[in-house]
Amino acid sequence: MSIQAINVRNQFRGRVQSITEDEVLSALDIETPSGIVSSVITTRSVRDLGLVVGSEVVALVKATEVSIAKL
Repeated sequence: MSIQAINVRNQFRGRVQSITEDEVLSALDIETPSGIVSSVITTRSVRDLGLVVGSEVVALVKATEVSIAKL
């Protein structure tokens, strides 16, 4: 599968560093040049995409809001 065009500006290319699977949802950590991007997707999607540790992926981030709190 190849992506020819997508309308998401925040794209992070990286490799799957870890996968924590549960019955319905799985947590993934993606190692990118900008740091670790974490994602929760369905376990079915993990299996359908054939994702394993080391898989090369693109994390696509689309958000309508980013909140900041002073420490």
